Amino acid sequence: MKFNLNAQLERYFGTLKSECLDRLTFFGEASLRTTVREYIAHYHGERNHQGLGNRLIDPDEQVGAPDGEVECHERLGGLLRYDHRTAA
Repeated sequence: MKFNLNAQLERYFGTLKSECLDRLTFFGEASLRTTVREYIAHYHGERNHQGLGNRLIDPDEQVGAPDGEVECHERLGGLLRYDHRTAA
């Protein structure tokens, strides 16, 4: 079975560029690596995915819990934001 992953990779990098990289100025490789690492954590654990029925790729056990207060969490100085519930 052979898969063509080029389209998925191009879609991911397009999303990375439009949501993150095009909006920041980098001062060296370390700042770029930190930004990409933060974006990957957001992409896999905090961002809903249309291809998965608006579910997270790797959800925390608290995702979907009806109890607790809703809080906003930010990454990269507020560029990436998501809401979550605190543990009840």
